[in-house]
Amino acid sequence: MTVHSTDRELQQDVAELLVRYATGVDRRDWELFRSCFTDDCRADYGDIGAWSDADSFTAWMDRAHRRAGPSLHRVTNQTVTRSGDDGTTATARCYLDAVVMTADGRAAVQTVGYCDDDLVRTDDGWRIARRRYTRLLSRTEHGADGPVG
Repeated sequence: MTVHSTDRELQQDVAELLVRYATGVDRRDWELFRSCFTDDCRADYGDIGAWSDADSFTAWMDRAHRRAGPSLHRVTNQTVTRSGDDGTTATARCYLDAVVMTADGRAAVQTVGYCDDDLVRTDDGWRIARRRYTRLLSRTEHGADGPVG
C-alpha cells in the first residue's frame, strides 16, 4: 500500500489536532481546547453528557476540571480516513486514556476509551465537527497514606 504525501499531511495535521485537545485539557488552556472544534460541534460522551456547540462543551470541561488536580490525557492509535472528494472532510478514531488527580493528590480517576470524530478542514486548519467518546473503563484509585503514585 502506498501512502501519498497528502495522506501523511492529513495524518500529521489530525495528530496535532488531537494532541492539542489533550494539551488544552491538561494545561487548563480552554482557548486552546476550544480551538479544536467547530462552533457548532456536537460532542457525545455517553452517560457523561452531550453538547451541541463548542462553547458549552468547553465550559463544561472547564467546570469538570476546575477543582481537580493535575491531569494526563494520552491520545494514541490514531487512524484517519479522508471522507470527502473535495478534501475538506475526514473521519478519525483515537484511543484516549485520561488520568485526573484530585486536588489533594490522594486519589485519581482513570477513564479509558476511544473517540470517533468527524473532521472538517477550515481556513484555520482541521477541526472536530462531531465527536463520540465511548468509555470502556473507568476506575478510581486511592492512595493509602498519601498521594497516589
